[in-house]
Amino acid sequence: MPNFKSFLFTKAERKHVSDEHHFNKETRAVIIFFFLQGKAPKEIHAILKESLGKNSPSYTTVKNGVAQFKRGDFSTCVSPRPGRPKTVTTPEIIDQIHELFL
Repeated sequence: MPNFKSFLFTKAERKHVSDEHHFNKETRAVIIFFFLQGKAPKEIHAILKESLGKNSPSYTTVKNGVAQFKRGDFSTCVSPRPGRPKTVTTPEIIDQIHELFL
């Protein structure tokens, strides 16, 4: 397998990635690049592991990313997840909280 270290990230960029943990968008873009070249998830994971070392995403993350790309989702942004909202401000909730404090 060819060495893709110089193609993906420089040594300084890899250090920045490991220090700052801001590699999500960039790594996703690289996974898209290799997916469009026709590489399998195992090949993509091996390339990332070789270039990023311990900071590479897991094989499962790469496999799930490739599955999303096959469905046509090529977004590099992480979409919001469903679930409980961060804040709820309705008059009823505010009244209930006031009653609890009093």
